[in-house]
Amino acid sequence: MSGLGNITRKEIRELLTPATFVPIILVALIFATMGNSIQGIQEQSQAPPTIGVINEDNSTLGAIASTILHERAKVVYNSTSRSDKQVGLETLKEKNGVALIIIPQNFTERIRHEQPGNIEVYWIMKGAGLMDTLSSSIFESLIAYINTNISKELIQENTSIHNASFVLSPTKRLETTYFKNREFQGLSPNTISGMLSSQSLLIPIVMMMIIIMAGSIVITSMALEKENKTLETLLTLPVKRTSIVTGKIVAAAVIGLLLAIIYMIGMQFYFSGFQFSAGLNLASYGLVITSMDFIWIGVSLFITLIAGLSLCMLMGTFAKNYKSAQTLTFPITMLAMIPMFITMFADFDTLPLALKIFTFAIPFSHPMMAPRALLFHDYTLVIGGIVYVAIFAIVTISIVVWVFKTDRLLVGTTKFKWLKGLTRRRRF
Repeated sequence: MSGLGNITRKEIRELLTPATFVPIILVALIFATMGNSIQGIQEQSQAPPTIGVINEDNSTLGAIASTILHERAKVVYNSTSRSDKQVGLETLKEKNGVALIIIPQNFTERIRHEQPGNIEVYWIMKGAGLMDTLSSSIFESLIAYINTNISKELIQENTSIHNASFVLSPTKRLETTYFKNREFQGLSPNTISGMLSSQSLLIPIVMMMIIIMAGSIVITSMALEKENKTLETLLTLPVKRTSIVTGKIVAAAVIGLLLAIIYMIGMQFYFSGFQFSAGLNLASYGLVITSMDFIWIGVSLFITLIAGLSLCMLMGTFAKNYKSAQTLTFPITMLAMIPMFITMFADFDTLPLALKIFTFAIPFSHPMMAPRALLFHDYTLVIGGIVYVAIFAIVTISIVVWVFKTDRLLVGTTKFKWLKGLTRRRRF
């Protein structure tokens, strides 16, 4: 039993290191911050929707629809004339409203004649993430509730309407969505979000896999060189440390370029396969990635890979052997996964300021955000991200060069401390 206890204590001492726990603690803090921010977005989205109402029909069924809207939503603009539509939209934009609803003058009359009563909905869409469409989903359920109550009214009146299907669905929505200074007629925010999710769902996953795969290769190679003593031999050769680092970075860049080319070819086929989504032509709404946009995405991806690989090389300098290298790949994996989830659940424009800064600071976020930004010609975010990631890569590479110029890689932290103590004793 004493042998078992000694071995257990030995393994615990080897595993109980700052390199093991510091990344986990940092990731836990990051997820806690993200959780609080996303919870705030969700609570805000689940609040009663802020809307505007223009009711031109004072008859029974129009009054029912208007009453439900006033009771179950926060109405910040109310009118009885269609000519006030533009004023209502401006008011809703100022007060972060969801939609402007117009009940036409002939709403009740059409239903009495067994024709669907039109409910015109003018959506104001803020973001394309899953969390951003919660308010519109709540309001859609409210419109469905209006439809149900009008059906009840028709049944209670015992009218001469004999079409059961029409009684169950007596209203029809005519939708127009305003999103990023564009007008999408016939589309709701949920439809647009579904159209964009085809691009924003798979691309971050593929990007994450590239970062994890390339990062693991770099960190593991550094660990194996230390474990096999080839790194010590390399550092003792009459070659400048700067040349060694440059050679490793260039080799990593070549691998990153090959991965980027393969990724771009696959993504081109991916986008062309989704030009038609849910029977809708995305090109007719201007949602098309051009050849120049693909070049911007490729540049962003390549520079991000360089930054990621240089960061992995810096992490690899702390790896003592292959076993410790597996632990050091975890922070890189988390840095790739965090922006993937953020871009899936929320739009960058609608994030809280703190979470927006945090997302922008992660270099892996920018290739994931670039396709959606380019769909709406937001070149500022894409070019700004490329500049930031390039600066991040230069700084990281400079730190790696500095580490290679020191004796840390050759003697390690523990031996270095022992040598300092030995030097002090010799002085006395």
